[in-house]
Amino acid sequence: MKWGSSWPRWSIALFSLLLHKLPPFHRTETDASSPFVSSGWTTQRKFAARERTRELWYHGFNHYMDYAFPYDELGPLSCTGRGPDWNNSANIATNDVAGNFSLTLIDVVDTFVVLDDRPGFERAVKNIIQHVSFDVDTKPQLFETTIRVLGGLLSGHIFANKTGHSFHLPWYRGELLDLAYDLGNRLMPAFQTPTGLPYARINLRHGVMKGETWETCAAGAGTLILEFGTLSRLTGDDKFENAARKAFYGIWNRKSDIGLVGNTINTRTGKWTAPELSGIGAGIDSFYEYALKWYIMTGEVEYLDVFDDAYTAIMRYSRAPDGSWFRLVNMNTGDLAYYTVDSLSAFWPGLQVLAGDVENAIKLHLLYYNVWKSHSGLPEVFDTNYRVATSHQYPLRPEFIESTWYLYRATRDQFYLDVAERALFDLITRAKVKCGLTGISDLRNNKQDDRMESFVLSETLKYLYLIFDEDNQLHDDDSNYVFTTEGHILHLDKGYLRPKSTKNSSRKFVSHQCPVYTPFILPSGNDKVPGLVLGVRSRPDFEYAQALVGNKPTTADKQHWQADGWCEKPKVETYSYEFVLAPNGVVAPEDLSPSLLKLAPVSDGFIINNITGIRTKIVQRMDGKGYDVRKVGHYAVRPGHIVYINDSSIFAPPSKLNLAQNDLYNRDRDVDLQFFATQAITPQATLDPPEFDVVVNAFSAFFGADLSQPPSDLNGTVALFNDPVGLRVYQDRENEQGCLPYSSDYANGVIVAHRGTCTFLEKLKNAHDASAVGLLIISNEDLAINPTASAEDLEDAAQLSDIALVLLTKSTGKALLDMIGRY
Repeated sequence: MKWGSSWPRWSIALFSLLLHKLPPFHRTETDASSPFVSSGWTTQRKFAARERTRELWYHGFNHYMDYAFPYDELGPLSCTGRGPDWNNSANIATNDVAGNFSLTLIDVVDTFVVLDDRPGFERAVKNIIQHVSFDVDTKPQLFETTIRVLGGLLSGHIFANKTGHSFHLPWYRGELLDLAYDLGNRLMPAFQTPTGLPYARINLRHGVMKGETWETCAAGAGTLILEFGTLSRLTGDDKFENAARKAFYGIWNRKSDIGLVGNTINTRTGKWTAPELSGIGAGIDSFYEYALKWYIMTGEVEYLDVFDDAYTAIMRYSRAPDGSWFRLVNMNTGDLAYYTVDSLSAFWPGLQVLAGDVENAIKLHLLYYNVWKSHSGLPEVFDTNYRVATSHQYPLRPEFIESTWYLYRATRDQFYLDVAERALFDLITRAKVKCGLTGISDLRNNKQDDRMESFVLSETLKYLYLIFDEDNQLHDDDSNYVFTTEGHILHLDKGYLRPKSTKNSSRKFVSHQCPVYTPFILPSGNDKVPGLVLGVRSRPDFEYAQALVGNKPTTADKQHWQADGWCEKPKVETYSYEFVLAPNGVVAPEDLSPSLLKLAPVSDGFIINNITGIRTKIVQRMDGKGYDVRKVGHYAVRPGHIVYINDSSIFAPPSKLNLAQNDLYNRDRDVDLQFFATQAITPQATLDPPEFDVVVNAFSAFFGADLSQPPSDLNGTVALFNDPVGLRVYQDRENEQGCLPYSSDYANGVIVAHRGTCTFLEKLKNAHDASAVGLLIISNEDLAINPTASAEDLEDAAQLSDIALVLLTKSTGKALLDMIGRY
C-alpha cells in the first residue's frame, strides 16, 4: 500500500490562483503475500522485555543512590550528584527542577509499587523521612515542584497508609503527608496575585522574591488541582484546593471566544501574552489532562464540562484539516500559526484514549511513532511542513511511551508491544551508560548531556514496564485512581469525595465509561459473511502517517500490506458544527435573544417551542456514533440533558423544491484552499513559506458547482476550477460586495467579494456574468457558514453549476487581502 508524495486538496495561488484537485493517490504492487504476520509476542517474550525494563530502571536508580543521593539528580557520565546551580540563578533549566530536596528519590517512590518491590518502597520512604527538608533557600518552579515532589509525597503516603494493601507500612505515621503539608504551605504565597493565578517560581524559604516575573503559562497555573486538591482532602485544609481551583478556572474563564486557551499569561493583569498561541504542546498540555483526571478522581462534573468544551475547540481548530497533526494556532481566530509540534504533545493520544476517543488516538500516535522510528527517539521539535526535526534533543521524555501504554491497554494490539520493544532497544542502546541513563542532546550523533532527569525513572520506564507487565495489579484496579502528569498514582477513597453539586440537579446520571475499541475490519464483500479483523499495521491510513513524516515502509510494514491494496484519501469531518435552525431548510436570521416562550430550560434539559433562528452547536461523539447537541441558543447542553423539540412546523410535508434542496445538502461542508505565489515575482523555489504558500479552510456553498464530486463526474462543467496551471484572483475595489454587475471581464478567474448588502446567489450570478469560474466570499464573522439559497431560488441556482462559491471566515479573509495587497 503505497501513497503518492502529495495529498489532494483544493489549491489557490496568489496572482496565479490555483483552484484544482491534485491527482488521486496510487498504490503500487507489493510482494506482500499476507497482512496477517504474527509478531510472536508470547508470554515468555513479554516477560523477558519486562525484566529488561526492570533491570534498566534499577541500573538508573541504584546508581543515583550510590553516586548522587541526597542530591536532586544523577550525572550519569560524570557519576556525580547534581543540585541547584548555586552560581547562576538564571539557569532555570536546572533551578526550576532542582530544589536541594532529593528530587529523584521522591519522584520515584511510587514506581516501587508498579515494580512490586515492597522492600524497595519501604527503604525509599524511610530515606525520604530521614533526609528530606523543604527549609531550603532555593527557588524552584511551582509547577515542577508540585507535580514531581508534592505528587510523589502524596502517592507514597497513600500506599504506605493504605491498610490491607500489600504496600501498607505498619510503622508509618503519616510522615510523608506531613512533608507534603509543609511543602504546600511554602508554595501558597505564589497564589497571592490580583488574579489568583500563581507566580511561576517561589523561594521555599523566603516566598516570592522581589522582582519575580508576572508571566506564567496555562499549564503552570492550571495543572495543580490533582496534587493540591488531594492534599486538601487528606489534610482537611481546604486552602490548597481552593487556590488551585481558582487558578484553574482563572485560566479557563479567560479562554477566547472560540474556546481556546492561550499559552502565556500575565498573573497580575490576567491578559494573554503575544503571540497568543494555543495547541496541545508545551505550556498548555497538562491543563486539559487535569480537567479530565480530576473529574475521574472526584466525579465533579464541572471539570468534565471544561474538558469537553476544551477538547471540542482543540479538535476544531488545532487539528489539521486531514485529521492528522495538531499544530499551534492563534487562540482568537484558530488560524494556523506554526507548523511545528513538540515532543510534549505526544501525551495527547493517551489522553484521547482516557477520554474514549481511541480512533483519533491511533491516528495521532502513528505520527509520533514514525518520528521516533526516523530518529530512534523523539526530538524536541518537529516541523510538519518540511518533515524534519528542528530541535534534536531527547532528554528521555515519557509522553510517547505513556500514550503507547494507554493504546495497548485499550486495543491489546501487539503492534504497541512492537513499538514499546523498539523504544526499549533505543533507550538501552543510546542512553544506558556506566552510571545510569543519560539524556541525548543531539539525536543525529548521539551526543549525550550527562543528566538523568527524574522523570526517566518516575514515568518513562514506569510506563514501559507496565506495557510488558500484563498481570500488574494496577491493570485490575477498577477504582478512581489516575496517573498525574508526572506519572504519580493518586486515588481518593469515597470518604474524601464530595456530594454532587445541586447546580447539576437537572442533569440525569450518565455513565461516562469509555467505549469498547472496535478494530479495523476488512469487508468480505458478502453481507452474510463477516469481514476480517486487522491490526493497526493493516489499517488503510497506516502509510499515510509514514508519508506525513517522510518515512519509507520497512520490510516489517510490507508484510502487513493487502495483496489487493486500497487507498484512502484522508477525509475528516469538522469535529463540531454551528448552524441556525429553521424548518424545511429555509434560511432564517439568528435570534440572538430567544424568549422563554421560544426556548426554555426544563427539569431535565431544555425545550424548543419554535426552532426558527435558534443557533445550535453539535459535536462528534467520541465513540463515533453520531453527534451530540452541545449548545442551543445561549444555553450549554451537557451530558444527561435532554433537548425537547415542540415545533409542529418542522413536520410540514416537503415540496419538490425541498427535496431538490435536500439533494444539494449532500455536499462537502468545507474544502482546503492553497494560496501560493507564482514565478511572476521570483522563482517559487526561493519563496519563504508560509507567506507565499498557505493552506486555509473554506466553506462550500449548497448551490453552484459541487466541489464534493471528483472531476470525472463533472462532465467538464467546472474543468477550469481544477486547472493545474492556476486561475488568477481578482478584487474589484469599485464593487467590493459583488452586488453590482462587474464592469470588467474576469474570464477563467476567481473573484474576491465581501459578505453583505445582497444575497449569496446574487453575488454568484454577477460573478458568473463576468465569466468567472469561482467566487470567494469573505465573511463578516469568524463562524463556519455554508452559503445557501432559499427554496424558491433553487431553480435559478441550477443554472450556475459551472461556477463555485466558497466562504472564508473574517480572519482568514483579512489575511488573504493583506497578502494580495503586499504581493
